[in-house]
Amino acid sequence: MALIDVVVPQLSESIEEATLLTWKKKPGEAIAIDEILIEVETDKVVLEVPAPAAGVLSEIVQGDGATVTSGQVLARIDTAATAGAAAPAAAAPAPAAAAPAPAAAAAAPAPATSIAMPAAAKLLADKGIDPASVDGTGKGGRILKGDVLAAGSAPAPAAAKAAAPSVDATTLVDGRPEQRVPMTRLRARVAERLLQSQAENAILTTFNEVNMKAVIDLRNSYKDKFEKEHGVKLGFMSFFVKAAVAALKKFPLLNASVDGKDIVYHGYFDIGIAVSSPRGLVVPILRNADQLSLAGIEKKIAEFGQKAKEGKLGLDDLTGGTFSISNGGVFGSFFSTPIINPPQSAILGVHATKDRPVVENGQIVIRPINYLALSYDHRIIDGREAVLGLVAMKEALEDPQRLLLEI
Repeated sequence: MALIDVVVPQLSESIEEATLLTWKKKPGEAIAIDEILIEVETDKVVLEVPAPAAGVLSEIVQGDGATVTSGQVLARIDTAATAGAAAPAAAAPAPAAAAPAPAAAAAAPAPATSIAMPAAAKLLADKGIDPASVDGTGKGGRILKGDVLAAGSAPAPAAAKAAAPSVDATTLVDGRPEQRVPMTRLRARVAERLLQSQAENAILTTFNEVNMKAVIDLRNSYKDKFEKEHGVKLGFMSFFVKAAVAALKKFPLLNASVDGKDIVYHGYFDIGIAVSSPRGLVVPILRNADQLSLAGIEKKIAEFGQKAKEGKLGLDDLTGGTFSISNGGVFGSFFSTPIINPPQSAILGVHATKDRPVVENGQIVIRPINYLALSYDHRIIDGREAVLGLVAMKEALEDPQRLLLEI
């Protein structure tokens, strides 16, 4: 037997611990070198843990959902074993309290549905409930704590399910189904930062409307040639980024941040683009956005979207930023007040563009209108800078040639 440890990758200095997701292999199964065994979720990104060597997964030391730190041993690989070899009892993710009696285990292995998570195993032991009588609703049929509570609260598991077949609940409270799910590390971190933002910033929001006809006409005229030339579609976000950068250059306070009693002015423009992912909201950074072309911006945004979808965004993608843009319009948002992303001091909210009646030269006409919202930290940004900054963005979008001439 030649054992090699599988360990947690080195985490960032700002990340103290992480959470294991779901093991992709079971003890006794063959694995290839660099095959992904499990993913580790931090409050920023999801890291993949590859197999350091080929062999057989001998033992899982830390089960699904465990909290781990950098360098901690997660599992062991036997590089000399052959696939199909029986895994040692210690490799089973279920604790001893939830395992069947030794004699029964020797006669026939416990079915997957009898594997209980640690909290559930303790509750099973305390209540004297046979794991085989509880239907596990966790991944792979694992028994969760809520499954045990439901089994103890209802005449039978089947009766509990029949009470509310349309609800995926794991607990009955006063006879009614509820489901308690821990926040992911990302969601918990987002919640923490939002509370921090509201507690530490004096947030105000100013609004304006922008006639998007000039941008739409320009896009319609060149979108096919643009895609053929650059290999990426011409969207609207690149125009919003360019307009924002133009305004930030005129009003540097919108691109600044607060550090204690100091105002830090940034001589660069790193724009955070809020992106929805399966794990929640993430904000990858367009670095040196002022130096990027429309095509460069669109390519980076497309790359961020794909990475977010696949959970491949890295720490470098999400670190820093001097200003952010949140586009709720892709979901149909009409109006909103975005929350500042600390330590930034301002954020632009973009919404759905809709045809609306407006007055031009004394006549009512229909124009594609988008309502913009700029939230800003009133501690360092006065209303004048905020309003004029948003007007500068509006003017750039209504006359996009200004972006080319930088006026």
